[in-house]
Amino acid sequence: MDQVILAATGRLARVDLDESVWRARAANTARVDHDVIASVAYDCDGYVGAVTTTGSAYRIAVENLPVLSPGGPWSMWDGPLADELAEGNHVVGLYNLDLDSPPLALGTRNGVVKRVVPEYKGWETWEVMSVKEDDGIVGVSQAGDADDLVFITEDAQLLRMSAREVRPQGRAAGGMAGIKLADSHVIFFTTISKPDRDEAVVVTLAVGRDSASTVKTTPFSEYPAKGRSTTGIRTQRFLKGQDHLSLAWAGLPPVRACDSTGTPRNLPASTDRRDGTGAKVYGPFTALG
Repeated sequence: MDQVILAATGRLARVDLDESVWRARAANTARVDHDVIASVAYDCDGYVGAVTTTGSAYRIAVENLPVLSPGGPWSMWDGPLADELAEGNHVVGLYNLDLDSPPLALGTRNGVVKRVVPEYKGWETWEVMSVKEDDGIVGVSQAGDADDLVFITEDAQLLRMSAREVRPQGRAAGGMAGIKLADSHVIFFTTISKPDRDEAVVVTLAVGRDSASTVKTTPFSEYPAKGRSTTGIRTQRFLKGQDHLSLAWAGLPPVRACDSTGTPRNLPASTDRRDGTGAKVYGPFTALG
């Protein structure tokens, strides 16, 4: 069954696999341009939903997307730009439109979380969340009750919560409090499925005007689950001169990085403790995935 991939550079493609994209990619060590993955929709039959920062979704025909070789490596350089297919609106993630799929989970810049009751009636575009003008969706992923929802903030706080705590709502609802924020905002949101918990990792990139950047990789299992609407747990300790995270990601390894053109960037192969400072890196980093 087709799996649709959104690259960190905004391009779309599809691949036919019998396993998850993340597990299949682990065997592909070669790097190519536009191979950093931002979102995946599994088992898509005909169409895929593309969610924008403003809470709208667009129907995209799978048959119009370029096909990747299952053996990889996967470059999406010649795929269409998702934003152009969404009438110029910025697409942050994909999801399966099958009504038997798990609810769609969404997280916003201001820490709001929502799971959406599966509903689709052949629309070209529709609303999946009511988003306030000063807010925006930063990540989407489908989540069953047994899965975990993950927020990571600019001030290096990570909140892991059970998806069960977020009851599914209708499309027009505005969600509920997810993570309690201080003077910060959310830069990353995702779902970690129950089968992936023991293998998943958390990767963060700390930056500052007067310090070298540092990247840190830590097993996801080191982060205990907390309740909804609570503060997170520190996921990286800043060095002198650093003041925020510019990038964060959680999922199955290996994590990959790229610059704004989709060109691969190297990451150190190191694992640090949960509140460690990480390893120094140099040069431009635009995305992890």
